[in-house]
Amino acid sequence: MCGIVGAVSARNIVPVLLEGLTQLEYRGYDSAGMAVIDGGLKRLRSAGRVSALAALAGENNLNGNIGIAHTRWATHGAPSERNAHPHVSGGIAVVHNGIIENHQAIRTRLISRGYEFTSDTDSEVIAHLIHARLEHGDDLVGAVRATVSELEGAYAIAVLRDSDPHRMVVARMGVPLLLGVGAGENFAASDASALLQVTRNMIYLQDGDVAEITVRDLHISDAHGKPVERAVHVSEMSADAVGLGPYQHFMQKEIFEQPGAVANTLEMVVNAQSLSPELFGVGASAVLSKVDSVLILACGTSYHAGVVARYWIEAIAGIPCNVEIASEYRYRDPVPNPRALVVTISQSGETADTLAALELAKSLGHEFRLAICNVAESALVRASDLRFLTRAGPEIGVASTKAFTTQLTALVLLTLVLAKQRGRISTDRERTLLEAMRHLPAALSHVLLVEPLVKKWAGRFAKSEHALFLGRGIHYPIAMEGALKLKEISYVHAEAYPAGELKHGPLALVDRDMPVVAIAPGDALIEKLKSNMQEVRARGGELYVLADQNAHIEPSEGMHVIELPDHAGILSPILHTIPLQLLAYHAALVRGNDVDKPRNLAKSVTVE
Repeated sequence: MCGIVGAVSARNIVPVLLEGLTQLEYRGYDSAGMAVIDGGLKRLRSAGRVSALAALAGENNLNGNIGIAHTRWATHGAPSERNAHPHVSGGIAVVHNGIIENHQAIRTRLISRGYEFTSDTDSEVIAHLIHARLEHGDDLVGAVRATVSELEGAYAIAVLRDSDPHRMVVARMGVPLLLGVGAGENFAASDASALLQVTRNMIYLQDGDVAEITVRDLHISDAHGKPVERAVHVSEMSADAVGLGPYQHFMQKEIFEQPGAVANTLEMVVNAQSLSPELFGVGASAVLSKVDSVLILACGTSYHAGVVARYWIEAIAGIPCNVEIASEYRYRDPVPNPRALVVTISQSGETADTLAALELAKSLGHEFRLAICNVAESALVRASDLRFLTRAGPEIGVASTKAFTTQLTALVLLTLVLAKQRGRISTDRERTLLEAMRHLPAALSHVLLVEPLVKKWAGRFAKSEHALFLGRGIHYPIAMEGALKLKEISYVHAEAYPAGELKHGPLALVDRDMPVVAIAPGDALIEKLKSNMQEVRARGGELYVLADQNAHIEPSEGMHVIELPDHAGILSPILHTIPLQLLAYHAALVRGNDVDKPRNLAKSVTVE
């Protein structure tokens, strides 16, 4: 969601801040701003894109050796310049990611003390609280520490003071924030991609940490005020990894990166003769041998990956699997099974609802916890005893693509390990499945070749206001993911249904104006699906079918068919995902939408 960049240097850091914000644009935002100290505190803010802020900085000849910058995704208060960060109070400037839940009570108290508010945000209270502490004689670090002790909710903040032009103070709780270690300069950011232009040496702050940053030094103290050392990690990302290269959009790039991303995710098993539980961490064998069921917690696209996994885990491993939307699970009274393996899935590892759901599971006595995540230093990984890191690389487009297919890849591996431990697959079957996994990157490359055919469909969907996606069995959640993608970036209302449910209501919607997508793998349910498709045709509906070669579905009037070049057995859901991503992408292009930054959405949902 919102993005933070801060820098302390001997050089002009305005270009660094602007480039950092540009690299954070993928997170989703509606306004941007920055503050620097240059003979006093200077602030610029703009509704809209970072490019507008950059133009303002040029017009005002803004420069300075210390500064903070921010992209905002509106939660409290409409998208506008007055609500954009940084917020100021008597020489204090603050940028904030997160949500302050008790901001109204703090605001009321501060107003009674004479403070005036110029925004509708929850964040402005932070600037005034710090100013009030400084008025009572605290230094900047002490004022920040005292202020955050009053805050309820989640925050990552960076603070400047005009009378202290060589020092920046940052703090975090529940929202990601990291430090960048440079040569004679130091940085802070909400995401490593913002700092790759200046350093690859990163320090990941932990909840409760407060850090003081100067040109030469970094001083970190923990939630109790005790000085601590946090390890320096060398980021494996490169500036090229977060660049567009020859592609028109990041989403397009990331769709076509999927064969490589899946290959990287499978790197540990490519040359293996058998599957080891230790793929999921030290001690995984002992843990997985104790579990008798699986509970998956996730949101959005990651939730869809979990629903696919439920079919795999129950059919292949033979143990019960429940999948919960994290934002719902965290607010109900679930009945815990202490022997269940709790699997959390998240691209960023900082999804607030998923983290809160994991905390609830812990409080209910769940001891066995596995995170499937794309970010090694994320809060979700740190909170889990077992972990599997997908190797998707940076995903910049808001609509998830390669994160989803690498999550599915990880979940297949988990399924097979669980099945093997329970004696559910023979040695020969294990070798056959491993070979299929090794072939998966090539199979994905073959499926990408259908793009020209999908583009022909896209124009029809771009003209529609509604679409229906159908699937049966394990391909129903793939239909859900296809509908979500179309909604996210083309703004076409789309719904997914199990095809067998058509006659229980959705068939009333079908007419010639609503295109219907059917996912038709050559599996045991294909004849059932063909009957459901005939129900659509009988009502004048127009079908767009993604079929396996052995599904034996011929194109005809009102029946458009794309035949996938590979059939992957149990891995079929991963292959069928690709054309659905391409359909959403090309439909959005036809409609002239901003593909990588869909309206109202953010990449990393770090607030509730």
